[in-house]
Amino acid sequence: MEKVARVFDTLQAADDGDRAYYASLTPAERLDILLDLILHYRESVGETAERFERVHRIIELSES
Repeated sequence: MEKVARVFDTLQAADDGDRAYYASLTPAERLDILLDLILHYRESVGETAERFERVHRIIELSES
């Protein structure tokens, strides 16, 4: 992905520019950005992220 820097006069103009940019992307391009962010996060955390797993415990609710 090509990196481009833009300069805006106001914070509102910058926010509008961000929204317009992401709205112009295809769903596949947005997914690629998400996967890149996840990859960079996992690399920054290191070995901990590789071993981390989500565990969900399902239990039955007892009737009172």
